[in-house]
Amino acid sequence: MNAKVNENCIGCGLCNSICPQVFTMTDEGVATAKTEIATDLEDSVHQAADSCPVDAIEVEE
Repeated sequence: MNAKVNENCIGCGLCNSICPQVFTMTDEGVATAKTEIATDLEDSVHQAADSCPVDAIEVEE
């Protein structure tokens, strides 16, 4: 599984609070994601993507 944060990100930090092992906040105030995600974190990544208010998280299985 891979995740990407696209240009829609508004920097709310919700993804980072749900899954800090994958999502971090940059100095520019937006989120970024690790590209390769461990299997045990997949549910949290999906929860973060579903919770994103601007649909900025793209998940590839």
